[in-house]
Amino acid sequence: MAKVTFRDDLCKGCGLCVYACPKKILELDKSRLNDKGYHPAVCTDPDSCIGCTFCAVQCPDSVITVER
Repeated sequence: MAKVTFRDDLCKGCGLCVYACPKKILELDKSRLNDKGYHPAVCTDPDSCIGCTFCAVQCPDSVITVER
């Protein structure tokens, strides 16, 4: 099982990770803003993460860490 974590304080809400995820378990959290004023990305179903790292590779700010 993989674990995906986000550095919410650095996320600029670009959504590239959301589109890169083959399992479609990432989304921008529209219910909150980070310190920079962006909606940060979150994993909606961590148990379904396959650890492919597509999200982390797409992230231009190295916000995402995937552990296997």
